[in-house]
Amino acid sequence: MRRKLRVAAYAVCVRDGQILLARSPCPDGTHEWVLPGGGAEHGEDPCDTVRREVTEETGYRIEVTGLLGVDSARHTVRGGRLRRLTDHHGVRIVYEGEVVGGALRNEVGGSTDLAAWQDLDAVPGLTRVPLVDVALRLWRERPATGRPAPAQGPLPRQVNGERPHPGHPRSTP
Repeated sequence: MRRKLRVAAYAVCVRDGQILLARSPCPDGTHEWVLPGGGAEHGEDPCDTVRREVTEETGYRIEVTGLLGVDSARHTVRGGRLRRLTDHHGVRIVYEGEVVGGALRNEVGGSTDLAAWQDLDAVPGLTRVPLVDVALRLWRERPATGRPAPAQGPLPRQVNGERPHPGHPRSTP
């Protein structure tokens, strides 16, 4: 079995109760929302990766304002010309970012086709990749380990889309 490791960096950019997301087309013609970000080039620092990817996918320039955590995902797929099994391992570094320039635009000829600000309260109703939920939990919980506790149900609601301050209840009724 072949083994493949991929390192990627993603940004959680939140302002005014909205999160910046990109839409990715699926092979079956549907779409799913993703965090702006993607794979690191060989030798590229992950902070540079996330800034480059956010600009490519959304048109915005960001400042990385914090490291939220690391997510690791592993799966086995059969593919390629010889239909060989490949053990894929993705290490996804999740940063917090702040938009500091540029203008919102859609990527042309890339992995996404639309960039948009989405209300935080609307995220649970979007068709999205699981990393969006993981990243929002990291952003809200700020775990010291950089890994969220096991999920206990849907994402908590936030007052005015802002994360709670440490020591305060994590959700509102």
